[in-house]
Amino acid sequence: MPALVEKEQDGRRFRPGLAATLFTLAAVAIMLGLGTWQVERLAWKSALIERIESGLRAAPAPLPTEIENPADWDFRRVAVTGRFLHDFELNLAARSMNGQIGYQIVTPLKRDDGSLVLVNRGWVPLDRRAPESRTEGLPEGTVTVEGVARVPAPQGWMQPDNDPAANMWFWYDVPRMAAQVGQAGADPGAGVGEPLPVIVEAGDAPNPGGFPIGGRTNVNISNNHLQYAFTWYSLAVTLIVIYFVFHWRRGSEDREP
Repeated sequence: MPALVEKEQDGRRFRPGLAATLFTLAAVAIMLGLGTWQVERLAWKSALIERIESGLRAAPAPLPTEIENPADWDFRRVAVTGRFLHDFELNLAARSMNGQIGYQIVTPLKRDDGSLVLVNRGWVPLDRRAPESRTEGLPEGTVTVEGVARVPAPQGWMQPDNDPAANMWFWYDVPRMAAQVGQAGADPGAGVGEPLPVIVEAGDAPNPGGFPIGGRTNVNISNNHLQYAFTWYSLAVTLIVIYFVFHWRRGSEDREP
């Protein structure tokens, strides 16, 4: 009986194949690398979310006349003072609210130094696109706007080109928008300087007449990197287990008479 047990134990010898071993080593190395990369991304994303939340909690900071690094101002609460140029509104098309399609109204704000800030004042339905349809919500004179500074995203691969001639904008092109305002300004007093490289999204303070509806800042940043890291590490462990089980059984099968 002892001899029989010894024979069965010898038959279950571990006999790895060269090709399978090389494949497993390469695959495990890649999976571990991807898992570690996701851990690094987790740390970066967590720091980013904390910075955004901290900026949104802080009191509004005066928006400077010059911004060297726009990323430093992204998602920061700001306050900016100037005069709205309502005659030169820009329409962000295909914007929805509660399932209803409309526009977001971007109005140039001219400051005392002549610099231009583009302010997203909020959403309006299709029938309120024209400024004359919501005259109560067109403040005159010097105003102070509190909102959130945003760095405009570049054109997405699924976004159509802007149509300045029709005043239909699908993505923020700040230099072109500012040029559009300057070209349209027949009144020399409407002339503007260089625009800031950030957009100010107005807060949710209600406008007279109800439109535009502000507070359109969308802070929805996913942070699934921990799950991704766990998935890659789990796949690496699973592949190692499969490798050993397969070759353990292979050794047993090769020894059978």
